[in-house]
Amino acid sequence: MEEESTTTQKKKKGNSLKSILGGDILAAGFFERNGWLIALIVVLAIVYINNRYLCQQQLIEIDRLKQELTDTKYDALTRSSELMEKSRQSRIEDYVSKKESDLQTATNPPYMIK
Repeated sequence: MEEESTTTQKKKKGNSLKSILGGDILAAGFFERNGWLIALIVVLAIVYINNRYLCQQQLIEIDRLKQELTDTKYDALTRSSELMEKSRQSRIEDYVSKKESDLQTATNPPYMIK
């Protein structure tokens, strides 16, 4: 009777470092009963990590696109102001006068023909 209680105590204390490193822990009843659950948890952890990685990649892409949009808006604003500057009447008159053209500024206001 004494031998049975010591072997039971040895089995309960069997989770020593030697049994873990030796792989005996994988043959224990806990892992045999819950193997599918552990595999499911590992798969879900991998899916979670992958999902987080993809989300971070998308956030980086969104930030890059926002920066590109801002740059494009400023570029369009700059081009628009340059066009407004070049199309002013005084600039056009200066340009025409430098080219020695016969064109002149109208002295009479425009009118509509009905």
